[in-house]
Amino acid sequence: MKAAEPIEPLRESRPRSGAKDVAQLAGVSTATVSRALNMPDQVDPATRERVLQAVAKLRYLPHGAARSLRSQRSKMIGAVVPSFDYALYARTTSALQQRLDARGYALVLAEHHYDLDAEMRVAGQLMQHGVDAFVFVGLDHHAGLFSSLEDYGRPYVLTWGVDPHGRHPSIGFDNQAATQEITRHLIRLGHRRIGLLSAPVDGNDRARARGAGVRAALAEAGLAIEEGCVQFAPISLQTAAEAMGRMLSLPEPPTAVVATNDVFAVGAMLACRSAGVRIPEDMSITGVDNTDLGATQTPGLTSIRTPVVEIGDAAAAQIIARLEGQPYEPLQSFPIEVVHRGSTAAPRG
Repeated sequence: MKAAEPIEPLRESRPRSGAKDVAQLAGVSTATVSRALNMPDQVDPATRERVLQAVAKLRYLPHGAARSLRSQRSKMIGAVVPSFDYALYARTTSALQQRLDARGYALVLAEHHYDLDAEMRVAGQLMQHGVDAFVFVGLDHHAGLFSSLEDYGRPYVLTWGVDPHGRHPSIGFDNQAATQEITRHLIRLGHRRIGLLSAPVDGNDRARARGAGVRAALAEAGLAIEEGCVQFAPISLQTAAEAMGRMLSLPEPPTAVVATNDVFAVGAMLACRSAGVRIPEDMSITGVDNTDLGATQTPGLTSIRTPVVEIGDAAAAQIIARLEGQPYEPLQSFPIEVVHRGSTAAPRG
């Protein structure tokens, strides 16, 4: 892929809004703006909310922080992830940190719990503290986030997915293709009633794409997924087991389940064992990400190997290249593969 032109760092593209502009828009004094931003407990909630809305609309940063951003580099890179609880994000950020550290950059971490408004707010706080560039997870983001990054000339890269429209630098893999391929595997084994165990899809393009992959593979075979065979849950073993229990309680449960990550898949396995449902004789289960958690189950989990470490390393390489004025590939897509183990088999009968 042709290398993109290096982004000119630390460039502002439009006049900056000041505290007076925020005060005028919010209908308060500049002193109230200062208190709302620096001592929020001293401002009533309604006033504080008006100030924050004005700040977001005007994309205001305190002038001292803005001067700092324009005048110097911090050699700090911000990585904003959905959750610290999900181990795979830790592996990606570890690879990111190692490549950055080797070039003298420090990594600053933050999480947003799948709340895109919170992500934009956290990113703004990191910009105020002089972070030079950003790494984000996924393709779903508040539109205002990109406006702020552009205004302040902050390079960024999206990870764990590749922007199909090529609008944003991104590094990842085809999430839909991953679950589409593993669902085809189940269909080839003879399964026709297949369930889906997924994270909630709001603010989570990976979950949406992986669910779409299951539905696409079923549609190819002239099949569809029934409403009760789709269960959503936060990412944890307990919630996954509870969601799988709901599927097992159906009058006609599925004979196979595609879980959109290995945590869900292992949680589903726990529920099957508790209910006396044999794997794979009575139920086939698949995951995504090919983690040690799934590989060490009995039977081992059939899963998709995803480029967890490669994404972090490539994201660091791109950010370094952009900050240092070197060529870079704005879009990078890594291959995925099905890792076959003992958790899938032909359905009984």
